[in-house]
Amino acid sequence: MKNSRALTKGDMQKVLETVENSQSQKIIITHGTYTMTDTAGLLKAKLKRNDQVIILTGSMIPLTGFSPSDAPFNLGFSMAKLEDLKEGVYVCMNGRIFVPEEVMKMISEGRFTSIFELEQ
Repeated sequence: MKNSRALTKGDMQKVLETVENSQSQKIIITHGTYTMTDTAGLLKAKLKRNDQVIILTGSMIPLTGFSPSDAPFNLGFSMAKLEDLKEGVYVCMNGRIFVPEEVMKMISEGRFTSIFELEQ
């Protein structure tokens, strides 16, 4: 429970080690959106295992009280897609699945998108 803007290299290393040492084949990591793409990229680059499905998800609107948030949808979508995806690292946001090398956060639009979909 740490704001993703405050994550250190040590924190990211702990995430990597936890995933690496996990007996689970399917993992969902809830993560703050500011550095979610960084953590996904780190896992993709440094994870020695290749027998797991790892999904990072979060919310553009934090889940607090009864305020509207995209957190429940994103978590539910991630849970559903966990069964369909082949081994690898993914970011699941806004009803879409991204691989770490293509995903980016569009702060001005409040969503995640693929770098391949940017307007020219």
